[in-house]
Amino acid sequence: MKTHKIAAIPGDGIGKEVVAAGLRVLDACATRDGTFTVDVANFPWGSDFYKANGVLMPEGGIDELKAFDAIYFGAVGAPDVPDHLTLWGLRLAICQPFDQYANVRPTRILPGIESPLRGVTAEDLDWVIVRENSEGEYAGQGGRSHRGLPEEVATEVSIFTRAGVTRIMRFAFQLAQSRPRKLLTVVTKSNAQRHGMVLWDEIAREVAIDFPDVTWDKMLVDAMTVRMTLNPRSLDTIVATNLHADILSDLAAALAGSIGIAPTANLNPEGRFPSMFEPIHGSAFDITGKGIANPVGTFWSAVMMLEHLGEPAAAARLMRAIERVTADPALHTPDLRGNATTDMVTDAVCAAILGDNE
Repeated sequence: MKTHKIAAIPGDGIGKEVVAAGLRVLDACATRDGTFTVDVANFPWGSDFYKANGVLMPEGGIDELKAFDAIYFGAVGAPDVPDHLTLWGLRLAICQPFDQYANVRPTRILPGIESPLRGVTAEDLDWVIVRENSEGEYAGQGGRSHRGLPEEVATEVSIFTRAGVTRIMRFAFQLAQSRPRKLLTVVTKSNAQRHGMVLWDEIAREVAIDFPDVTWDKMLVDAMTVRMTLNPRSLDTIVATNLHADILSDLAAALAGSIGIAPTANLNPEGRFPSMFEPIHGSAFDITGKGIANPVGTFWSAVMMLEHLGEPAAAARLMRAIERVTADPALHTPDLRGNATTDMVTDAVCAAILGDNE
């Protein structure tokens, strides 16, 4: 029997609640499948750890994580700790050294959930957004000088490398090629950003030559927001820079019904390092401890993790369970205008997994 070693990092706020729910679901998946087990190690890193130790992750933490097959992450961020400290101290401190350069964010309207877009159905909105996850606008290059003086200067330098853009474009074209519609939209802003984004466009054209069966087009990021809301059916696979995809994927989640249902995979596609799976929502301290956080995004992230670990049957079974539960309005959490609790949704998903005979 295979054993998959999972590093669980619940982090902050509702991250602790939804990761605990996700681990229950993973146990149910392993029990129902019977061909694998999950060996979970919990890491208490995050804002509480920072307040006690001055760092969000201890020295040598990244080396500890190398021993695992995957990382299951909750959320990071607290009202009394600056956001740039929490993001760079934990999430990006894992993504960057592990070269998790492909951030994959599927979005579709699940059964029982309505899009805020009038008349839009699941057939109209079924996307995968590929986010370049290692450079671009979040490369961490720049600085500040003359602090506190009238002439203070702050720079934030976007980095676009031929190697980095080429690999994410190839990943996106390959993903589009694997989907039924074989359709890719490349998001850009090369009319205003005339160096890095022009390189982005040029490499997209170069890579496209190797994928003649993929239909692709190019869309300015501002126009893309209009297209997503007015013509969602025209989209399928989308590739964008670190910043642009970060923003567009939140919009996509809202258009699919709630940010609480949206998953993420931070992939090192070559498998040299562990990949990390997480819901896209934040730590949500406004509802922390109330037991009403929507765990569906965390469960869907577990689907992606199981696929990555080579457990397609268990992944498909979990996705079926999620869809059966979302189809029942009585099991909708408050973000979906329901009254269900995190535990109610988790119990129902576990029951659906264990009772699945397909």
